[in-house]
Amino acid sequence: MALQTPADDVLLHADGLVKRYRRTRRSEPFTAVDGIGFAVRRGEAFGFLGPNGAGKSSTMRMIACVSPASAGTLRVLGHDPAADGALIRSRIGVVPQDDTLDAELTVRENILVYGRYFGLPRRAVRGKAAELLEFAQLTERADSPVENLSGGMRRRLTIARSLVNDPEILLLDEPTTGLDPQARHALWDKLFRLKRSGITLILTTHYMDEAEQLCDRLVVMDHGRIVATDTPAGLIGRHSTPEVLELRFHPGAQSVMAEKLADLAVRTEVLPERLLLYTADGRTTLTRVLARNADPLTSLVRRATLEDVFLTLTGRTLVD
Repeated sequence: MALQTPADDVLLHADGLVKRYRRTRRSEPFTAVDGIGFAVRRGEAFGFLGPNGAGKSSTMRMIACVSPASAGTLRVLGHDPAADGALIRSRIGVVPQDDTLDAELTVRENILVYGRYFGLPRRAVRGKAAELLEFAQLTERADSPVENLSGGMRRRLTIARSLVNDPEILLLDEPTTGLDPQARHALWDKLFRLKRSGITLILTTHYMDEAEQLCDRLVVMDHGRIVATDTPAGLIGRHSTPEVLELRFHPGAQSVMAEKLADLAVRTEVLPERLLLYTADGRTTLTRVLARNADPLTSLVRRATLEDVFLTLTGRTLVD
């Protein structure tokens, strides 16, 4: 996927990017990222959407300058990660998928110690820590041990810590995995605020609602490759109908019903536990289904989502 020379507002540019691993020293290389290309502009929220194993985290590790590319070109903030990794790392923030907080330190100390890694003066780090704790709504827990924090608080602290060096780009790898819905929405609000402040966000997720809520643009990845790129609304408009009718039948009846009802929809998908009918008007389609005495156990009319886009493009769901 060839790209033109990046413009001045492009902070991240990849072309033919490849990452290969060897599971053992003697095994054949495994290609985790297979020749992808993309560009991220200043101030946008850019997402990588796909299931586990799609190559999202491998791509993020190359962007973060902690894993070298096997082939292709990558420029971050105008620099080559292979030659200028330290410089790039000083200008980006990273929120890893796994919790890397120091449980033996307090909330405040986690930020102070992290700030010292960047060579920031002690006085400056203390002032910055107070500012970031307020942003993360953790001021009252500043002197609490990290081990006493909830999952949502830990993620907010991890994000606050990643901002200690005033990064131009913030990388977030599956930022809300494992959080309950309330904590996820609270975290989304923090990320919206960061974007409004001018920080460029690059995130990976396998949550369709998260991608739709946070991303200005995104790429859909599967088996190490990019299968589509657009805005969330653009992807849904190009690859799905406006509405989807979900029908549930007795076990094993989905395939038979799919043949019986196929002419009522633009497209059908047979899943183990449900039948999806893609249509412009779900309620009208449901009326026609009932007129044929199909008698579903349950029915649901909903708008199309990025999950439907992924299913159309790959033939499987994001959780497969």
